Parts: sequence; structure tokens; C-alpha cells
Amino acid sequence: MAKSGSETAPSPFVKRNRAAPPGFFACEAAGLRWLASAPSGVPCVPVLDVTDHSLVLVRLDSVPPSAAAAREFGRRLARTHQAGARGFGAGPDGWDEDGWFGPLDSPMPVPLRSRASWGEYYAHDRLGPMAERAGRAFSEEHHAMLKELVRRCSAGDFDDAEPPSRIHGDLWSGNVMWTAEGAVLIDPAAHGGHRETDLAYLSLFGTPLFEEIVAGYQEEHPLRPGWRERQCLHQTFMLLVHVVLFGRSYVPPTMAAVERSLALA
Repeated sequence: MAKSGSETAPSPFVKRNRAAPPGFFACEAAGLRWLASAPSGVPCVPVLDVTDHSLVLVRLDSVPPSAAAAREFGRRLARTHQAGARGFGAGPDGWDEDGWFGPLDSPMPVPLRSRASWGEYYAHDRLGPMAERAGRAFSEEHHAMLKELVRRCSAGDFDDAEPPSRIHGDLWSGNVMWTAEGAVLIDPAAHGGHRETDLAYLSLFGTPLFEEIVAGYQEEHPLRPGWRERQCLHQTFMLLVHVVLFGRSYVPPTMAAVERSLALA
């Protein structure tokens, strides 16, 4: 039977939170557009509309990932990172306020300001504040170790010659949608950061075909030797967030990451 008229347009996907802090959805929309503007980078879900309490996006249809799609995602992620940022910790171009990190129903504020170095930004705008927010979940000994890691980051012990990268900032596997056209990014906490952070988050809770993603990334923009050993350092913030959101069960993996980070040269 012949079809009459045009195909029905897919329904949009709407994110809503009546209690969202002012600018919450506008910040996410700015991040999606900023990431999507990277030449030949990873596509992002298109923004249709944004209000104080909602974000309207194109609805995506997911498919199982393939090795070829994962490798192409890695190549495109490298290009997104290479598009750069105004500084470490800086928000998307055109966004001059702070941002948020965490789930839709309980987003946590995070500073978005340009810092002189990655270590300074990571120490004072990520690790330190989130460790304080976790509070009594950690023992005095744990807090002492966390403070030492903050001190070493602030002192530049883990800095390198990498320029600020344009990173997704919350790139766990659930924020990568695999479609028939390839990987598409959703739900960013976009800012200028270290490119190893996105890869460390992808590996933290397991991402399908992660080694294919890495292979594609290395073809486009090889990572500095030792990046796998440094994943623990980049994962510490995400693990701290999980302590805050989900409780003490995440304290052991968090402190294991802190201990491994402190052992880095």
C-alpha cells in the first residue's frame, strides 16, 4: 500500500525539572552547541528549545554499537578535544556563569572559571569542594589523603604541556547514544579540561568496545604515555560525586583511586 503524505516527524525528547536552578538548562544547551561546533567532532543531540524548566531535544533511536562505530567515535572525540577551550575550568564559549554536575533531579553547582593550570582547576574547583560536600562519609585519615591529593594537584605535580581541551565532562557510557549514524553525545557538563578525563570516565564503569574507541582516538591524536595509569587521578572526582549521591559504598573505590593517584610520580 502506498503511503500518503509525509512521514510523521519523530516526537521530541523533553527533559523537565520544575525545581531546576536558574540557568541550568541553558547551560546544558550551551554545552551541547559548543561541543557540536568542534570541526568533524562527535555529533551532539540537537537542541530544539530551552526554557527555565525544560530542555527540548531531538529524540534519538539507539542501536547496538559496532566496532567500526566505536573506532570512529574515538577519532571524532579526539577532534572535539582538539577544538580547545578558553582555559582550564572555563565554560562553553558564550557562557560566563557557573555550571552543574550530577543527575537531573539533584544537580550540584560547580564553578566554571578559567584557571592558570589544570592542577589548580582540578584541586580548587572539583576535588576540594566535592570532598567537602561528602563530609562525614570519609574518616579523618581519608580526608587527610584527599587534602594531600588536592595539595599536590594545586602544586602542579600532575600538570603537563597539554592545552585546555574541549571536553564533555561527564562522559560515562550512559551519555553516549549509539545511533544508526554513529555515536551522539548527550547530557554534558562541558568545559575546558584535560582530554584524559573524558577517556577515564568512559572506562570507569565500563563502555562497550572501549578499546576500539581508544584505538580510533590514538589514530587521530595519540595520548601521552602513562595515560592508563593516570585514569585513577581523573576518576577521583567522579567517584567523589558518587559518594555524595549514593553514600558510603563508594568510599572504598574512591580511596583506592586516591591512593593510586598519590603514588603517581
